[in-house]
Amino acid sequence: MYQHILVALDGSDFSKRALKEAVSLAALTKGVVHPVYVVDKTPLFSYAGYYDPLALVEAMRKDGQSVLEEAEQACVDAEVPCRAEMVESESLSDDVASTVLRHAEQIHADLLVLGTHGRRGVRRLVIGSVAERVLRFSRCPVLLLREPGAHDE
Repeated sequence: MYQHILVALDGSDFSKRALKEAVSLAALTKGVVHPVYVVDKTPLFSYAGYYDPLALVEAMRKDGQSVLEEAEQACVDAEVPCRAEMVESESLSDDVASTVLRHAEQIHADLLVLGTHGRRGVRRLVIGSVAERVLRFSRCPVLLLREPGAHDE
């Protein structure tokens, strides 16, 4: 059934719940969990601020490494195979959703699992939703998970 389960992580409680679900599904299907952390460099392509953009990218990579190590440990604890990867946006037109989708194609994912903040109304319109864009353009099934008890904002 689901042999290659990609789970997009960002370190939030929402993505931790998605990881837990992906690990549970992989245990049932004898599949492999592919945790992925996206280093979104797109804001830095046009950044002209005070901070060194290379230092910012390095900080994002360090955060990603920590998130992926936690994911790997969750897989080890559940005795589920794991292939964690950090991927980076490649151009100004690249965003987190397109990076996740490109990676899903590369690994031939059977299922994408994402946590969502569940924003509605003006906040969703202004901020947008990575989960919504992944859902809209994915070529494979997508499982979206909200934090239990999360209220619409």
